[in-house]
Amino acid sequence: MADQANKKFSWQFTVLETHLDTFGHMNHATYLQLFEQARWEFVTARGYGLERVQKEKIGPTILGLEIKYKRELKLRERVTVESETLEFNSKFGRVRQRMLNEKGEECAVIELTIALFDLKNRKLVRATDEWLKAIGVL
Repeated sequence: MADQANKKFSWQFTVLETHLDTFGHMNHATYLQLFEQARWEFVTARGYGLERVQKEKIGPTILGLEIKYKRELKLRERVTVESETLEFNSKFGRVRQRMLNEKGEECAVIELTIALFDLKNRKLVRATDEWLKAIGVL
């Protein structure tokens, strides 16, 4: 669900048994997988999904990230992931995602540096209007 006023996108999931580690809370690597799934939902909902990437041979790539774990997520908790683009210049952008528990408490935050990657020429390219629309900039 996109919020056009501030360009945030929300996606929800439930913490499953396969998400847990031996401590009974969500595994650190699972956060990365679920943040990625939320990013794909974000751009797919705005017309830039995997089919388009495969057809045009231009798609998103992650250049760097910082993640902070703030609260545990446990089995069967319902979680909301909020995604928003903070900025994007001609080639590089920053995206912030937050995982919120059912109480609305922030459990994890990730900030990523992103770009568009030309799969044929194996190089970063300038952002297209379609990409900027997909990430909520236009």
